[in-house]
Amino acid sequence: MENNRPFFSIVMPIYNVEKHLQQAVESVLQQTFQDYEIILVDDCSPDKCPKMCDEYAQKYERVQVIHHKENQGLSYTRNTGMAVAKGKYIWFMDSDDYVDANLLEKVYFSLQKNQAEVVVIGLVEEYYDHNDELHHTEVVCHKEKFLCSKDEVRAEIMDLEKETLYGYAWNKFYCLDYLRKIGIQFEKITLIEDILFNVQYCMDIQSMNILNLPAYHYNKRMDNSLTAKFVPDYYELHRRRIELLYEQHKFWGICTEEKKAAMAALYTRYIFSALQRNCDKRAKMNRQARVNWINRVMQEDIYKEIIPYGKGDSKVMKIMLQLLKARKQKSCIMLGRVIYIVKNKLPMFFAKVKQKR
Repeated sequence: MENNRPFFSIVMPIYNVEKHLQQAVESVLQQTFQDYEIILVDDCSPDKCPKMCDEYAQKYERVQVIHHKENQGLSYTRNTGMAVAKGKYIWFMDSDDYVDANLLEKVYFSLQKNQAEVVVIGLVEEYYDHNDELHHTEVVCHKEKFLCSKDEVRAEIMDLEKETLYGYAWNKFYCLDYLRKIGIQFEKITLIEDILFNVQYCMDIQSMNILNLPAYHYNKRMDNSLTAKFVPDYYELHRRRIELLYEQHKFWGICTEEKKAAMAALYTRYIFSALQRNCDKRAKMNRQARVNWINRVMQEDIYKEIIPYGKGDSKVMKIMLQLLKARKQKSCIMLGRVIYIVKNKLPMFFAKVKQKR
């Protein structure tokens, strides 16, 4: 490690991942590139994770562990690790995922070609059923690009978002000096803490490396995924996500019809995802309440500003957009109910359809 500063700082928030922690940590320890530090931040985990973290720290000099005295949540746990990180680049890896052995080496060599402010990698989504058995996988990657100007970076953001690669924090390596210069941290907000962080980080950057490298294995489990749980303000959070993207592109002066069309497609997915969640008993909404809900959505400014620009890349998307543009509230409600039934009766089929939608 040059001047006691590792090239990478790997911050791993730890909470209730006893079954998966070993695979996550050891996938890093087995990297072909070894100039890194691992910061395990135990967020007052109730299982054996604190002990496991201590054992790793005792065994490996490059591993340190920080124990929270009380649970603070994902965002604050990442911030704890960020505060003590020493690396040139920082990576926030989830503790229930794992990575290929050549990941750090590939990222390092990309930075020798272009010393970018952020490196974006691809991933493999691994879908596990209720028995925690692997059901199917989906590779998500972007064409390799080395972007060297603000204009180049900004032109690429919506394409990354369409592929789900913009919003995550764990598929990015951030320049730690730049991160500290602009002074941002993760905010404690359910579901959209990553996209909020990335919008702030990327607002004024001048360089980005995008690697066609699906080296991150993102485990999506039916039983314990946050996205599978009921979140009462799901729609409001994702509307804010669209608003963040919209405002960012307006600020950059590149909010073209093409960009609005891409945002409209994403927004449409969130609206129908919310509609199917409204069918959940925990939403406490009868049919009339769901009709009133979609009517309110159709009156919102962001709806009026981007839905008219929507274009469907698939039959399902075209149908959903047609219903929204024509303001067919009752038909939207019916389709939301169908989606709800399919998701609950055939969750793996639903996951595949959603991925390809």
